[in-house]
Amino acid sequence: MAVIKNKKTGCWEVRTYYKTYSGEQKQKTKRGFQRKSEAQKWEEDFKTSHKLSLDMPFSNFVELYLQDISPRLKASTLATKLNIIQNKLIPFFGDMKMCDIDRVDVIRWQNEMLSFRDSNGKGYSKQYLRTMQNQLSAILNHAVNLYDLKYNVARKAGSIGSKTENISEAKIWTPEEFRKFSEAVADKPYSYYAFEILFHCGLRVGELLALTREDFDLEKKVLHITKNFQHTNGIDYITTPKTPQSVRDVFLPNFLVKDLENFFSTIYGLKPTGRLFNFSKAFLHKELSRGAAIAGIHRITIHQLRHSHISHLIHLGYSAVDIAGRVGHSAQEITFRYAHEFPSVQSDIVNSLDEEMSKQAEKEADIYVKKEY
Repeated sequence: MAVIKNKKTGCWEVRTYYKTYSGEQKQKTKRGFQRKSEAQKWEEDFKTSHKLSLDMPFSNFVELYLQDISPRLKASTLATKLNIIQNKLIPFFGDMKMCDIDRVDVIRWQNEMLSFRDSNGKGYSKQYLRTMQNQLSAILNHAVNLYDLKYNVARKAGSIGSKTENISEAKIWTPEEFRKFSEAVADKPYSYYAFEILFHCGLRVGELLALTREDFDLEKKVLHITKNFQHTNGIDYITTPKTPQSVRDVFLPNFLVKDLENFFSTIYGLKPTGRLFNFSKAFLHKELSRGAAIAGIHRITIHQLRHSHISHLIHLGYSAVDIAGRVGHSAQEITFRYAHEFPSVQSDIVNSLDEEMSKQAEKEADIYVKKEY
């Protein structure tokens, strides 16, 4: 270890050799310190971290944690982790030594998260509370598995939040409500068809925004889901779908096939591999608010369109296994093995959707005729 002053820049720097976890020896140089004390403090922290001692601040260990896991994560996943770590965990645990964090500290942090209220008096959702808890637990698990922390105190403290919304909190649209919404946004074709696909196919928004013309086989009435769109830190990414089960074929009902044929025919210079819906998730949020206001119905989120599709299929009598294969839900491996072995189930689903749409059209026609007379 050496702390020296660079005569050209007038700043202090640290030069040192260290061994990686695999035993390889490397050199580390850190420049730009205005004071010698700052360089010495960095040297001390660096030395502590590379001795694999947990007598270091939580914030320092987080740097090791991120170095270890970052190469394995998608950009959007890493961005979510960083947001929670920087804004929810570091402010509370940052200066605490890893070896000193106990169950009482975790419970105090949990209570702080549970008591938070924004300017509208709204707290964190149960799902977000669970996500924050899981992130804290993941960091401590990393310390247990690789750095010999005795145990994960977050587990011993118990969890907060919930994996899913309560049924009473869940919001969906019925087919009748969606029809009103769809008519309200029909003045913008790209919005109209984007929401038609989301509601009638149960796609995730990232799956929708990654779609290209070649993903649609309208002759076979199938939509191939093979990729996902993400916008992180100002950069657009096309990645793999959320889970292996998310790679799937979604059968299309006849009415949607006809609508899409018409839509594609109106797009000038449509390229097979270009993004079909070349806009952002924020645009869809605005359009969702606009359409709901015009239609006079309660607003739901984009993801709740997916919930609405699933709820509708349950109402039609299809099992969770049947629906899981259509929407790409994560579940037990054997569930998906059976779900994907019976594509005829998806045929039944789209037949039911077509039949219901026809009945709705006939019902509306009868009402119109009666009004005329």
